[in-house]
Amino acid sequence: MNDDVRGYLAELVDRARAVLGDNLVGAYAAGSVGLGAYQPGRSDVDVALVVARPLDGATKRALVDRLRHEALPCPARGLELVAYRRDIAASGTPDPGFEVELNTGQTMPFRATYDPSDRPAADGRFWYALDRSILRQSGLSLAGPPAADVFADPTPQDLRRLLVAALTWWLALPTPPGDGPAPGAEDAVLGACRSLVRCREGVWLAKADAGRRLAAGPVRPGPGRVGREDADLIGRSIAARRGGPPPSGPEARAFQRRVLDEIAATH
Repeated sequence: MNDDVRGYLAELVDRARAVLGDNLVGAYAAGSVGLGAYQPGRSDVDVALVVARPLDGATKRALVDRLRHEALPCPARGLELVAYRRDIAASGTPDPGFEVELNTGQTMPFRATYDPSDRPAADGRFWYALDRSILRQSGLSLAGPPAADVFADPTPQDLRRLLVAALTWWLALPTPPGDGPAPGAEDAVLGACRSLVRCREGVWLAKADAGRRLAAGPVRPGPGRVGREDADLIGRSIAARRGGPPPSGPEARAFQRRVLDEIAATH
């Protein structure tokens, strides 16, 4: 995390506190910042706010107005902010359960969602419980108690279902045909690596770190198994995050399908 992001997060917390007052329990950096993998020019800033009581409509709108990019310019690609009640954060529910969600940034389409029921199903409803699981392990406290004291993991069964839903969603996205480099395919591969490491080892890693873990691991005999034999694809995906050519769409999708099959088969 660089100084620009550090200063931005401090100002964001001050503005959130000005809107929420004593209802604010805590504020937490998630995603690449929480996992120590923030990459300027590529990464988003992910923030979770936790409140003690439900937010009314006027408070939700005020929070969006104070934190959107036009009011508080985000130095990253964009801000993805979600506010949860503390009882939801601590429940381990697989449901979205948020009070308000804000996506905003210079290169990020603006979206404010004021109720989980307004979130289009096609955009995925699995993100939130997975993010809360990452927050429990690696959330960086910007204000309030440690993240591990606030957020809970879903059950192992719910976690598997959420990972399957996430990979299924990814696989449904369009991808360029043919063997040429496909922008975004590197994130598809590395996101699948992170899901598989979490399923196998019970730990969340940054995407590139998860790829390295799998690429350095043992060869896993048997049809469809993911392991060291995928080191070339994983290595090219990591290099693409630093400007190299990404893998092709078909090879990324084939890798995701093998990861999905392994996770879906776990019990």
